[in-house]
Amino acid sequence: MINEDVIAPGRGFPTHPHRDMEILTYLLDGALEHKDSMGNGSVIRPGELQFMSAGAGVTHSEFNPDPRASTHLLQIWLLPARRGGAPRYDQRVFTPADRYDRLALVASPDGAEGSIQIGQDTRLYAGLLHPGRGQRHLVRGGRAAWLQVARGQLRANGVSLGPGDGAGTLGSGVIELEALGEVDLLLFDLRG
Repeated sequence: MINEDVIAPGRGFPTHPHRDMEILTYLLDGALEHKDSMGNGSVIRPGELQFMSAGAGVTHSEFNPDPRASTHLLQIWLLPARRGGAPRYDQRVFTPADRYDRLALVASPDGAEGSIQIGQDTRLYAGLLHPGRGQRHLVRGGRAAWLQVARGQLRANGVSLGPGDGAGTLGSGVIELEALGEVDLLLFDLRG
């Protein structure tokens, strides 16, 4: 599941529980203050990816600490490969240079390429594409893919997509991406 949230200045979500969920937060604008029962407390900013594995149970709160500007984010929820276990937290910065005109691996089951290690057979890529630039992604047999456009417009295998649009595919094949303007995107490579 992918939630696109805009949080008003000084507002947010008070302390609430989760369990057996892998939760990734991708910040687009503003800031998000996070506190949890594991003792973590941080402020997430654009270019950062936050991860919380709820495991056997965790409570947390999320607030927009800015009194004047809204916070805009995508929050991704994945079912874990295994239920229970100890909750975990991670947060990483992926600069624009890490993502420009490429698909940077930002989350994976094995922590490859400096990505956040998650408890599911999913590889999450983030890309910032300049106008007219493209990228290709090979979906191997037994896998599926989901493309989520955070900002901008692009063509995916000839189909035009805009902000908030998503597109998926089952089975093997190549996904051809072409930026029609400045594009911020997420691409999920999932077990089919």
